[in-house]
Amino acid sequence: MSRFFQAGDSSSESSSSDEEELYSDPEAEDKSEEESEEESEEEEEEDDESTSSDEGGKAGVSKFLRDAESSEESEDEEKVTVVKSAKDKRLEELEGVVKLIDNARKINDWSSISTEFDKLNRQVTKMAVQEKLPKIYVKTISDLEDFMNDTIALQKVSTKKLNATNARGLNAMKQKIKRNNREYTTDIEKYRADKDEFMMSEEDEEAQPVEKVKKPKVAYTDSIGADDDEGFSTVGRGGKTLQYTPESILKHLRSIVESRGKKNTDRTEQIRIMEKLLEVATNPYQTIRVLLTLISTRFDLTTSSSTNYMSQEQWKMADHEYGQLLEMLERNRNMVVVENAEEWEDDEKPPQPAAGELLKIPGSMVSIAERLDDELTRSLQHVDPHTADYIERLSDEQALYSNIIRGLLYIEGLQKTEKLETPQDGANRMVMRRLEHIYFKPSQVVTILEETAWKAIPSQLDSKITPREGPKDIATLVQTLSTYLFKNSADIIRARAYLCQVYYLALHDQYYRARDMLLMSHLQETISNFNVNTQILFNRTLVQVGLCAFRANLVYDAQNTLQDICGSGRQKELLAQGVMIQRYSQVTPEQEKLERQRQLPFHMHINLDLLECVYLTCSMLLEVPLLAQTGSSPDIKKRIISKTYRRLLEFHERQIFTGPPENTRDHVMQASRALAAGEWKKAADLINSIKIWDLIAEPDKIKKMLSEQIQEEGLRTYLFTYAPFYDTLAVSTLASMFDLTERKVAAIVSKMISHEELAAALDQVNSAIIFRKGVELSRLQSLALTLSDKASGLIEANERTLEQRTQGTANAFERQGAQGGRGGRGGRGGRGGQRTDRGGSRTRGGQQFGGGALGSAIKV
Repeated sequence: MSRFFQAGDSSSESSSSDEEELYSDPEAEDKSEEESEEESEEEEEEDDESTSSDEGGKAGVSKFLRDAESSEESEDEEKVTVVKSAKDKRLEELEGVVKLIDNARKINDWSSISTEFDKLNRQVTKMAVQEKLPKIYVKTISDLEDFMNDTIALQKVSTKKLNATNARGLNAMKQKIKRNNREYTTDIEKYRADKDEFMMSEEDEEAQPVEKVKKPKVAYTDSIGADDDEGFSTVGRGGKTLQYTPESILKHLRSIVESRGKKNTDRTEQIRIMEKLLEVATNPYQTIRVLLTLISTRFDLTTSSSTNYMSQEQWKMADHEYGQLLEMLERNRNMVVVENAEEWEDDEKPPQPAAGELLKIPGSMVSIAERLDDELTRSLQHVDPHTADYIERLSDEQALYSNIIRGLLYIEGLQKTEKLETPQDGANRMVMRRLEHIYFKPSQVVTILEETAWKAIPSQLDSKITPREGPKDIATLVQTLSTYLFKNSADIIRARAYLCQVYYLALHDQYYRARDMLLMSHLQETISNFNVNTQILFNRTLVQVGLCAFRANLVYDAQNTLQDICGSGRQKELLAQGVMIQRYSQVTPEQEKLERQRQLPFHMHINLDLLECVYLTCSMLLEVPLLAQTGSSPDIKKRIISKTYRRLLEFHERQIFTGPPENTRDHVMQASRALAAGEWKKAADLINSIKIWDLIAEPDKIKKMLSEQIQEEGLRTYLFTYAPFYDTLAVSTLASMFDLTERKVAAIVSKMISHEELAAALDQVNSAIIFRKGVELSRLQSLALTLSDKASGLIEANERTLEQRTQGTANAFERQGAQGGRGGRGGRGGRGGQRTDRGGSRTRGGQQFGGGALGSAIKV
């Protein structure tokens, strides 16, 4: 290698060694200087050897260049290199930041002050590890605090306000200085007492380390030995040696809270630390603070796990700690956990409230109870319901329900304290959670749940809403909770409370009361404005009302109520009991994930097989007589009660070979064909042989009721089918055919005659039915009526299409001065005017929910 590059290498090595010297202490500087001198001597020897070897073959110009290079090296050696210690360099950087802060103060730039103040604190933190706190730093933060107070006072009386950026910077600095200066209160007081003497003492302290630097020069002349590790210690994870003492609890909690939400945070380690802190806590304040942070950290484990739900072990520990927290708050009435409390900033000493004052601790007891409830529900969604694990997990509901009641008692106690001004929303949310745990359960189960919960609660605690010694009737409990929410809440919580009460009434066979409450609430008109979970609850309530009507032998009401849910073919989705994935669906993965999160746990499901069986049976009892009526009288307008039933019946009739019934649908379809043929006994046997009826309370009563309904509808079907072939028919004959009393037959026939379903008269003297002849329409008249109906239907469809395209404004194409909606068309103007009036009365475009199937049932 040429000497030119060798010289370049030596210069780069010297520059790198200079940089290392800037960050080393004075003792290391002397050692590095001696080592560099030895290295330079070795390099000179190598250069001399290389030059001596070159002298034999080169001369002239090469000699001249060699002399010039050696002269340059000698000049470099004569230059004096000023080496600064790492401490001096850090002080210079600190002074530079202080100067920037002073410049920003002159122009009142609080945004820059905030930025430089953060940089200043970072530098001081590095210096404070091995060095004493710089006096210039104390001077800066003290002057900065005085300047901030002057600025705030000036802003209160000045008409010229700071701009948005400076105002944000001033607010940020107000919090930063308040938090930062608390640690250096003693030094700041010394500085303010005598500023000149405080700053002069720094010069005396700075002069002492200079003498100590030259002492250990000889100690570092040798090579690196084992003594170089002196002053260092092995540290644990995080770079700190943790010590768990009562005095350090608040500091540990602050560091844990600040690390929440950051990446690479070991939450399991944090939980372990807080469990140790809970053991060393000596006063109630520390215990409450640790429990609040510990429960929140356990909830954070869910966000980082792949299962998306809390493990049973962690959930039980969080529930137990929530109970401990409630117990601690009950024993220490001078401490309350509220959401609008200010956080205590001093980590050195806990707050000491005066006598008669309440210590407010930031937190939310309601949110913890809601999160525990949500995590239990999410866990039940992911456990196989047909295993023992589901039963074991479901048993945890009792402990949660007890804590919900206990939390409600705590919230009631806060409301009694006038100083706190506790909002009503917390009590409403706790009462709603309590109601959602009992509305769908039989009264016997709820009774056990309530008794066990009150036994676990201390006897001195009592509720104002539901007293401990109040009525034990579960219906009264549900009504009390619902009434409380209806009076003190609004919007979603009120609607959900109303639906829960209706669901409970329908579940316990109080159909008329449940129906009237549902209709009086007018939720059918506004349910589309609520969230999805409330719409699911509405669908569940509607289905339960329909099942209640069926148990009450109200077939027509049951069919109309279940029509909206069962007729859509989407029972699983509407009741949140499963996700139906279609082949060409446009559902995104995010929407599917949300849909799965809304699913109800298995123990809250309504049996879909039973629901389908009830719906098809009711449809059969209504559709078979209607088919017979329209088949024998072509002049009667054809109408369809259940499209789903008609489609299944047509599919069944198209089958060439019909085997024995295998499922619910087959039983109902074959019973329909037997009933249409007049074989009511066969139809009754097929319906009663469905095993799903055993899931209903009192199945024998239900089967007897269905047999009676099939007898009556079989009689109606027979009369509709064979009326054209009879002149007179004895009532006794019909009674023997359908195993009914003559009085019952006469009542059914009289009802058909009064409703103009049957063209006949009842001869009570001879106990016979006299059919009237000659009132039937001719073929031409029937076709004319059919044509008229189709034409009117086409007109209605066209006008409906026009309304949809104009978004419900039927007047969109009216001409000026026209009286009707279609006044420009002569005679059709009047009809158009009527249509305009009807369209004008609609407040919103499109089709609105007009009461649903239940509303239609009541209107009829």
